[in-house]
Amino acid sequence: MDTTANVSSRLKSGEFLIKESAAQDIFVPEEFTEEQHMMHQAMLDFIAQEIEPRIDLLDSKKDLTLMPMLLEKTGDLGFLGAGVPEEYGGFDVDFTTTVFSNEAGGQGYSFALTIGVQTSIGIAPLLLYGNAEQKAKYLPEMVTGRSKTCYCLTEPGAGSDANSGKTTATLSEDGTHYKLNGQKMWITNSGFADIFIVFAKIKGDANLSAFIVEKAFGGVSLGAEEPKMGIKGSSTRQIFFNEVPVPVENLLGERGGGFRIALNVLNTGRIKLASSSVGSSKKCIGFSVNYANERLQFGQPISKFGAIKHKLAMMAARTYAAESAVYRTTKYIDQAYDEMVAQGTAPLEAKYKCVEVYAMECAMLKVYASEVKGFVVDEGVQIYGGMGYSAETPVERMYRDARISRIFEGTNEINRMLSVDMLLKKAMKGKLDVMSAAMAVQKELMSIPSFGNGETGLFSEEHKAVRNMKKAILMVAGAAVQKLMQQLKSEQEILMNVADMLIQTYIFESTLLRTEKLVSKIGEEKAASQIEMCRIIMHDAMRVLGDAGRESIYAFTEGGDEQKMMLMGLKRFTKLNAYNLKNARRAVADVVVEANTYPF
Repeated sequence: MDTTANVSSRLKSGEFLIKESAAQDIFVPEEFTEEQHMMHQAMLDFIAQEIEPRIDLLDSKKDLTLMPMLLEKTGDLGFLGAGVPEEYGGFDVDFTTTVFSNEAGGQGYSFALTIGVQTSIGIAPLLLYGNAEQKAKYLPEMVTGRSKTCYCLTEPGAGSDANSGKTTATLSEDGTHYKLNGQKMWITNSGFADIFIVFAKIKGDANLSAFIVEKAFGGVSLGAEEPKMGIKGSSTRQIFFNEVPVPVENLLGERGGGFRIALNVLNTGRIKLASSSVGSSKKCIGFSVNYANERLQFGQPISKFGAIKHKLAMMAARTYAAESAVYRTTKYIDQAYDEMVAQGTAPLEAKYKCVEVYAMECAMLKVYASEVKGFVVDEGVQIYGGMGYSAETPVERMYRDARISRIFEGTNEINRMLSVDMLLKKAMKGKLDVMSAAMAVQKELMSIPSFGNGETGLFSEEHKAVRNMKKAILMVAGAAVQKLMQQLKSEQEILMNVADMLIQTYIFESTLLRTEKLVSKIGEEKAASQIEMCRIIMHDAMRVLGDAGRESIYAFTEGGDEQKMMLMGLKRFTKLNAYNLKNARRAVADVVVEANTYPF
């Protein structure tokens, strides 16, 4: 593996596995501008002033006009127009700014879902795939919130296998409109939506098409509001389409191109869900440390006890790691956009293409950040103890609300398998030279292990760990491909193990690069907590990677010399020097406790 010559300011999707990135070449959250922070803070202020005082009323659904009214307020303040060109009423900021604003929205409980659907999978399909007439007609009203929208893909018999949906669109005899018939379920914002982005198959087609459907067309009816575990304030209903007349000019994109639209819009939704998860994790850490500082047991705040410090430190470290990877990726997407436009691609076309090329990373981020969120809220409840189980506390609501994040935008199982599938397809098409890197690792396995390469410096062990993690992936995935060939696609357990190895490596490398860049800016002493979190995440990631690697090796080898050699290789690649993680966690926790919030 080349460790020096392949340094690039923008790694292409999947290239992190075979190339290295320099810290100075990535974007880190500490580089947000004053304007970006102002947008972020404006959303936090809106949530504090408009959502927090009404959250019980929203969740009770005693006033079904309240949520759409609040959505309109966000439109009046401009929150719905981030990333939308000014000609349609928005303000055309870059993707990183949009995602940072979305992170703040993640602190809004069920309202986060409402605004997320309006922008991520409501406005986005029109913005990215609509023609000029469609955008001019619909986007201005969506950006103000006067037109509410929803995204209609899932059906009773078509969830992860979206292209198997049964909703149909039949062209009328005079060719002026389609007749839409079918049923959709689990549709967020459906109770008050005016515009529906509907996926259906035109009679005779194998693939979905997408349609812009107005409720005013007639033939649209709704089921009752679904009772849900969490996100109770959001509107979720079934939608029934009965001979709905949809003008032919409301076909969105190309005929039969709906599946591609659905997938790419979900890519945007996945990375935004990751940023939203970071936002809600930060909020939960704030609640948890507030309680830990106030709750007295045995004559002192429980925040002084090691067991609680352990929890607070891990909550903070994993949130810091997720945040690092999210904004590393959004900047890659922005850089890809700039390059496409410079090469002559139309700006709106570049907007969807630049996200599409990082679909693999979007899937990985969605998995990691949503699972961090699940971990954080669970530990938050535990810190509250018995009070955490009471509906009077905010963490109880956050715990229930968080669970859907591992299902939305494709289940985490689907996203794990997608990430590996996309990597293998890139390799098979020659877009990613994984084979050469894997062969180099096989050659290394046959050589005598090195007992030190002379590297010195603050992060020398961490960089060595990243390289070794990549080697472990190449060894395991390469052997699995050689051994199983076409059968690998049906070995979902192995695919998910490899995905976990990929995810942990990308997350840790992102955390390391952010921390290294931060040290170069403010010095080692001021970045002491971030250095400790980086090392905590290194050990965290290496543990997961080692377990996943062993499971994979056991699954596709049957003992003998092959298995023994691979296990020895994995042990070599996952070896870390001893480090006092207890002291590291206590140092991080002490900073969180002192700040009484998430301070990084």
